[in-house]
Amino acid sequence: MTTWLPTLKTATPQEGYELALTLARKAVGLTQPDPAVRDKLRPVYAEDADALIASSQVVATHFATVAAANDFWKDSR
Repeated sequence: MTTWLPTLKTATPQEGYELALTLARKAVGLTQPDPAVRDKLRPVYAEDADALIASSQVVATHFATVAAANDFWKDSR
């Protein structure tokens, strides 16, 4: 496997959120490497509220990891 994630450090929280989305997408691609299968499944989950909520939860978990790595929640007082 090639290295595609050299760091979790980002310049801004928005970049961190975008990285969280990338992590989620990458996980799907590694779990189901066949693009044709992913394309076939997309309409099924695209209209499934539970599936969409679950995907949001995955992104939120990744964002919490990225935020922790970047001390975004560190109190700067």
